[in-house]
Amino acid sequence: MTVMTLSLPIDPAANELLNRNALALVLGLVLDQQIPMEKAFSSPYVLTQRLGHDLDARELAGYDPEQLVAVFAQPPALHRFPKAMAARVQEVCRMLVDRYDGDAAGLWAGVTDGRELFNRIAELPGFGKQKAQIFLALLGKRFDVRPEGWREAAGGYGDADAYRSVADVTDGESLSRVREYKQQMKAAAKA
Repeated sequence: MTVMTLSLPIDPAANELLNRNALALVLGLVLDQQIPMEKAFSSPYVLTQRLGHDLDARELAGYDPEQLVAVFAQPPALHRFPKAMAARVQEVCRMLVDRYDGDAAGLWAGVTDGRELFNRIAELPGFGKQKAQIFLALLGKRFDVRPEGWREAAGGYGDADAYRSVADVTDGESLSRVREYKQQMKAAAKA
C-alpha cells in the first residue's frame, strides 16, 4: 500500500491504524455521518481493540449481526446509531469481499482515472455523491492515490486550497477551518 499521511487530532494509535489499514480508513468514512469527525475516525481503532486484532473484511462480513451490534453499542458506543452503523459496516465489508477479495485497498488499486475511482467508491453502501467525492479527495490529498482527473472527479473537495472535509484536516487549525466551512454551508442551506 502507498505511504499514507493522515493526521487527525485523535489518539496517535488511531491515526496509525488509519494510515496502515485501508479497511479502517474506509470504515472511518462509513461512520463519518451525524457524529464528530474525530469520533468517526477513532471508532475503527476502538473496534480493533474490542475484537482483539486488526480489522478483517471477511470476518466483519460474516459476523453474527446481533453480536456485531453489541460490539458497536458497548459503551462508549462506536456511533450514535450503533445498530444501523453495524449493519452498514457489514454491508460495506460484504461488498469488499465480493468485489475486491476482502482487500479494501482493492477499491483504488488499478483504477485508470478519477471517474472510475469515483464510481467504485460511490457503489459502496451508504456512499452518495458527496461522500464519494470526499473519499476520493482524501485518497488523492493524503494517500497519493491520484489517477488522472482525480481532482475533477472529487469536485470542490479536490481543490488544492480547500478546507471542506476530512481530506483537508492535518492538524487542529485545519480542523477548525473545515468546521467553519461546514457551519457556513449549513447556514447557507437554512437561508
